[in-house]
Amino acid sequence: MIAQLNNLVLYAKPVVHEKTTSMQNPSFVSIQVRCFSSSRLTHQPKASLSDSTQVVTSPFANRVSRTARTEGQEALFDYLHCTRSFGFTDAEHISKNSPKFLENLLSKIDCEKEVASLLRRFLRYNPINEFEPFFESLGLSPSELPLLLPRHLMYLSDDTVMFENFQALCDYGIPRSNIGRMYKEAREIFGYDCGVLTLKLQAYEYLGLSKGTVIKLVSCCPWLLIGGVNNELVKFLEKLKYLGLGMDWIGRYASDNCTYNWNRMLDTMDFLDDVGYTKQQMCSLFERNPALLLEGSGKNVYVLFGRLLKLGLEMNEVYSLFMQYPQILSVKSTSYLLQALDYLIEVGMGTDEIADVVVSDLEFLSSSRLKRPSTVRRELKVGRDGLLQVIREDPRKLLRLASKSKATTSKQVVSQVPYNHLEKTSFLMRLGYAENSEEMIKALKKFRGRGDQLQERFDCLVEAGLDCNVVMNMINQAPMVLNQSKDMIVKKIACLTSCIGYPLESLEAFPAYLCYDTDRINLRFSMYSWLREKRAAKPMLSLSTLLACSDARFAKYYVDIHPEGPIMWESLKKQKKLRAK
Repeated sequence: MIAQLNNLVLYAKPVVHEKTTSMQNPSFVSIQVRCFSSSRLTHQPKASLSDSTQVVTSPFANRVSRTARTEGQEALFDYLHCTRSFGFTDAEHISKNSPKFLENLLSKIDCEKEVASLLRRFLRYNPINEFEPFFESLGLSPSELPLLLPRHLMYLSDDTVMFENFQALCDYGIPRSNIGRMYKEAREIFGYDCGVLTLKLQAYEYLGLSKGTVIKLVSCCPWLLIGGVNNELVKFLEKLKYLGLGMDWIGRYASDNCTYNWNRMLDTMDFLDDVGYTKQQMCSLFERNPALLLEGSGKNVYVLFGRLLKLGLEMNEVYSLFMQYPQILSVKSTSYLLQALDYLIEVGMGTDEIADVVVSDLEFLSSSRLKRPSTVRRELKVGRDGLLQVIREDPRKLLRLASKSKATTSKQVVSQVPYNHLEKTSFLMRLGYAENSEEMIKALKKFRGRGDQLQERFDCLVEAGLDCNVVMNMINQAPMVLNQSKDMIVKKIACLTSCIGYPLESLEAFPAYLCYDTDRINLRFSMYSWLREKRAAKPMLSLSTLLACSDARFAKYYVDIHPEGPIMWESLKKQKKLRAK
């Protein structure tokens, strides 16, 4: 099966463009340049936009107001969309997500005057290197750009192959903010012939992975799209399937911000198998604690197992500890535990004594960083032998004195936290959040409602026809989705499918749709439906294009394109006001 899939994509070669020119990097553009007629550079560039701040620098560059920034975004959008013929969605995303580039642009004009008109005039006579704001809008920092900007190119239209592959990734559902990292780590995938990249993505779906899982995997490991289907990943997925976890288990818990070593993860599972873990034990262990494999690709297992076995603990004892305290395998908890073991060794405790302390108070040892023994001796005013004697008499008391934070045990937490808080925590853990992690704390603040209500809203999206992994990915992109009531979610889905006839899958690309006010949705959809009937608008505009822009921009680029559009727009707004009464 793998060989067949590889035949689809293995021999697709990147397109290589050969250009004969003696120009320097066109990311360096002097603001004195005049260029109107061609997308090719015909001048010798002198200074980059970002480096030429000494020219026409405004004294207010470091104090740009919100109004000036908004007007600057509007002017940049107009330049990209109207002058350079970018698509609406592309121009809008670039103009709103390249703050450093925009800041450099605004430093060329006087921000105390009419920013929009001044910036439009500046852009009219000073073409920009479009790759700079484009790459920044994809999540790359300005400091990374010098090594990534293509030589001898200034306009995105000069590299149609790269842009076609970028569009293929967007169309598949990969967030634009992830594509910058993909370009940095696997630039080869942006040189494929038309259609090849889509085939490579689909090849992973043919293995049995859901689309949401494929999106997560290629976002965190873009090199999966280089060459044929990755054999190491296939073996890892087959192992998950054998254990009873299912191939999409990785999609539920993988993070876009991490990179995974499939071979090491396979070795971790083989290691657990060799030391006596049964299939059922491994399945239970991974289900309860995904961090065992995903944080460090399983490296923590070897380190922690080795240290605990050296203390003289039996394999069954170690397994029991892992099952009882699964959180100890997180990167932070493992670090605390290993530091505590070093602490006990440094004060002179024997191996057997340390093993007893670990078994009796493992949860506390892995919950907090400890002060150095010299600091504790100084606070207690005892020597090394005195400190060792105190530990032997009451190890828990001393460890609490040595702790840098007032850690609490899970039993204390349960007694202090209301039941509905625990319900919400349980729900978030099912979504893949690690217990007591910083991400969990942030998520608890974002999500409103009880745990059972959040679960009901989640189930509502799944029952509507969306894949479970897709829903999880949507929530990661737009957490506020789950703050909508179940009835409101159902109502907005019905509006999407019945009013403008869009498929449910269109929510994958823009989950924030569910967060918009119903009045805004109905008004925009009604106007768009009317424009489609008049053949004045494309049949399948993206949801972000229809809803994310302001009323003024929507009117300018959509309502006004038909002679009767403004009249219809006002009529629809009046109908909305009458319904509100």
